[in-house]
Amino acid sequence: MNSPLHVVCPHCQAVNRVQPAQLALAPDCGRCKGVLFTGHPLALDEAGFDRHVCRGDLPVLVDFWAPWCGPCRMMAPAYEQAAAQLEPDIRVAKVDTEQAQSLGARLGIRSIPTLALFSQGRELARQPGAMTRAADIVAWVRQHAARR
Repeated sequence: MNSPLHVVCPHCQAVNRVQPAQLALAPDCGRCKGVLFTGHPLALDEAGFDRHVCRGDLPVLVDFWAPWCGPCRMMAPAYEQAAAQLEPDIRVAKVDTEQAQSLGARLGIRSIPTLALFSQGRELARQPGAMTRAADIVAWVRQHAARR
């Protein structure tokens, strides 16, 4: 018997218990009834980042970016496509380092864009620089998520 996974709602931040077999069946939040997976990157502030990374059981891929960053904007379409391919197995998120400067400092984000993969509160892998093909992002994530 598989234990239920803790999945944080992207809308109300409630922690939901979801059976692994139910992930692909578009589960919704027990509190707000919103869908738990949208197939799009989730914009997170520092509190949202901590909640998803530390309270959720799914690995979380985070794009640390800024609105003024050209390579960040260049990578955005591929990241959006990768989100559609990775969810519901991986939570895909974005953190605007201009809005969450203390989070970037706490994690030692030195350049943007930077992709980082987290699982159960710890960082598994980090990739600085733009990846402009969704297939490359997906392959990088799957390679590192398999090691957890």
